[in-house]
Amino acid sequence: MRDLGVGFGYLLKGQRWVARHGRQYGFGLLPGLITLVLYAAALVALAVWGEDAVTWATPFADDWSSPWQGLFRGFLTAVLFALGLLLAVLTFTAVTLLVGQPFYENLSETVDADVSPDGTAPRSDLPLWRELWISGRDSLRVLVRAGLWGVLLFALGFLPFVGQTVVPVIGFFVTGFFLTEELAAVALQRRGVDLRARLSLLRSRKTLAWGFGTPLGLAFLIPFVAVFLMPGAVAGATLLARDLLGEESADDGTDAPAEENATP
Repeated sequence: MRDLGVGFGYLLKGQRWVARHGRQYGFGLLPGLITLVLYAAALVALAVWGEDAVTWATPFADDWSSPWQGLFRGFLTAVLFALGLLLAVLTFTAVTLLVGQPFYENLSETVDADVSPDGTAPRSDLPLWRELWISGRDSLRVLVRAGLWGVLLFALGFLPFVGQTVVPVIGFFVTGFFLTEELAAVALQRRGVDLRARLSLLRSRKTLAWGFGTPLGLAFLIPFVAVFLMPGAVAGATLLARDLLGEESADDGTDAPAEENATP
């Protein structure tokens, strides 16, 4: 259970790091703002037309008497929106990282160099288009995994009591795990660690991933918070990635004097 606190500690250290490096933080906000606008439009559309979609999908309930028809379709509409919100949380990080690949790569490298004893950071020799392809492909594979969990949890949500208590808690832990994977992938992919190896590393220390990603996932439910936390989340995930690989760190980089770093 100690790893829960360690994971949460990396989340806080990442936020402190970007707070002391204003230029990196400012550029790191741009991809999140773009993604937020896109997701907000999608969720508004789901809220507006979700009831119509449920009505279309449940023609067998057309002849049900009141109030059962309204209760049934209202419940399904709420569950549909909740599922959309869960998928938005699960995919927001992946889409934001894809949009902001150059910015977050630069941010992660700067964090690595800042905390490395020799002041260097691992670098990828792959061209940008190749990095984007690998990142997009891996994000899609993670999304499929997360989607399967989402469908399972959606089905379990119909169980009395358990569906309204235990299942949401499991959902947040699932979200936390996949959020951690997506964020740590920025630093781990640069080191040549593929998706299968990344998942194995995180499964070996699930509580570390939960401690980092679960509170972040909860925070992402608050409008606009995800945008402002993303740069610090990338920084914290870089520190977490170093821990997973057993790399030595001089310190967490949060107490050193702030330096302006080159932009991507």
